[in-house]
Order: sequence, then C-alpha cells, then structure tokens
Amino acid sequence: MLALASPASAQDVGACLITKTDINPFFVKMKEGATAKAAELGVNLSTYAGRIDGDHETQVQAIETCIASGAKGILITASDTKAIVPVVKQARDAGLLVIALDTPLEPIDAADATFATDNFKAGELIGQWAAATLGDEAANAKIALLNLTPSAPSVDVLRNQGFLKGFGIDIKDENLIGDEDDPRIVGHDVTNGNEEGGRTAMENLLQKDPDINVVHTINEPAAAGAYETLRSFGKTEGVLIVSVDGGCPGVQNVKEGIIGATSQQYPLMMAALGIEAIANFAKTGDLPKPTEGLDFFDTGVTLITDKPVEGVESIDSAEGLEKCWG
Repeated sequence: MLALASPASAQDVGACLITKTDINPFFVKMKEGATAKAAELGVNLSTYAGRIDGDHETQVQAIETCIASGAKGILITASDTKAIVPVVKQARDAGLLVIALDTPLEPIDAADATFATDNFKAGELIGQWAAATLGDEAANAKIALLNLTPSAPSVDVLRNQGFLKGFGIDIKDENLIGDEDDPRIVGHDVTNGNEEGGRTAMENLLQKDPDINVVHTINEPAAAGAYETLRSFGKTEGVLIVSVDGGCPGVQNVKEGIIGATSQQYPLMMAALGIEAIANFAKTGDLPKPTEGLDFFDTGVTLITDKPVEGVESIDSAEGLEKCWG
C-alpha cells in the first residue's frame, strides 16, 4: 500500500462529489461534468446528495464516508455553509483536498479552494437590469425576495444582496439578509430552491402586498413556481421576475417572457475543474489558486435577456440556449 505522502497515479485517486440534491438540474449537470472528467482522468468518483436542499446531516455523513474511504479530495456544494465547517476540517486534517463548488463556505477559507460563479455579481446584474427596465418607476417598485432556506447559505446571501445593491437599495450589512429598511421591499420568503417553494413563497408575499411588481428568485425553478402563483392570481402583466442559473428550462422561460432576465452560470465547468484539481493535488500536492484579485476561482456569469438595457452587458435567449445546461 502506498504511503499517504506518496504521489498517486490517477487510478489510485478517489474523489467525492457532494451536492445539495440530485434533482435540481444545476446539480445534475454538475454531476455530469464531474463524472465525465473523472472518467477521462481515470479518477474513481463517488457521488452523494442531500434528500432536499438544506439536508445538512446527509452531507456530513457523506464527508465522513469519504474520509473513511481514503479519498484524495471532496467537491461539495454545502447546504449549511457554517455548520459544515467542523467536518470539513476533519477531512482536511486527514489530508483530503476540499473544494467548495458554487457555494462558498463561511469562512471561505474553511475549504482549500472555491470554484464558483461570482454570485454577488450574478445578483447585481439582474438588479441593475430590473432597475434600468423600470426606469423612473424603480423609485416606486414593490419587491419580493424569494430566497433559498432559513439557514441562508452564502450563495443565498450573495445573490440576494447583489440584487438589492444592483437595484440601488442600501444593503446595510452585505453579509446579512433582511436588515434593509427600504420601503420598496415587501418582504422575504424561502423556497428551498424548487417550484413548490416558489409557488408558496410568492403566495405568502402577495398576501402582504398584492401590488408586487419585481420578484427576485434564488434560482429558476423557484422563478417558475412564482410565475405559476402570479398567473393564478391574474398578476403576470407588469411584474418583472429575475433569477440566477442559466439552465435550459430557465433560458426557455426568458424566451417565453416568463422570466425577464437571468444570470447564467456554468456548473459543468465548476465540477470538471474540481476533478482536475483533485487529480493534480494527488499527483503533486499543489493547491488550486484563486482568480487574481478574488478569494475564489471565478467560473463566469452572463446576463441573459431578450430586453437588453443600456449599461448592462447581456446576451439574448437564443445565445443563452446554446450555452445552457439541464
């Protein structure tokens, strides 16, 4: 048996991918990217997922299994970015490379590296687009914020706060959801990142104010659910829905006018780069480096809309469909 410090051939390298769920198209594509790259490099990949978004305990058990199996590295999209840190430390102390995908841990350096969309920028782009689309009426907007889970993982906070800043709202503490005092904010609710949650959250917020005309959603499944509720209330006209993901169903919803704009991210690239980093770490011991000027490796984000506005760079849904996933 090789000593722990000895370089490993690709065939000796075990890697784990742990996602929030195995249902959301974003994580399905992430798994595809990791699986394809592992097959290409001869890495032995094991995959795990929570039962639902927010299933922290299943992710903890998966990390413990990966440590016990002798894996060289873990790729994880954490459901609870704070509570996962102690077991991540156990993995790192055991000599595993731990890379956060999409969702930074808190603190971010609790992982060896983070490969992610700039989620604050993703939110900022859709906020800027919504404000520019409304023009002078942005001053009278009534905004609903459909977030992820009560634990408010970093991806949730970053998209929420980026959107509000892009819209021109004073976000106070950018690390905290809900401390803003701008009267244009009707309220926040959580969706668990799925259609059913989007429907329920939208219904709850419409009960607070039936005149909501801007809806920020954590992802496109939540946006689809929000639209269904708006349609059932007869309120689809004059309401801007914005989101983040760039999956094929979401970009199609942009094309059909259901979503006004979405920020596209690239999960296949994140996962493939993560597997490459684990293979390289096993061979050389080198840690992956962040993008210059950032504390993570930026895998890119692009605004998609068929109603472009001046000053906010974007591509249309036709180009978005060529780059989409899921």
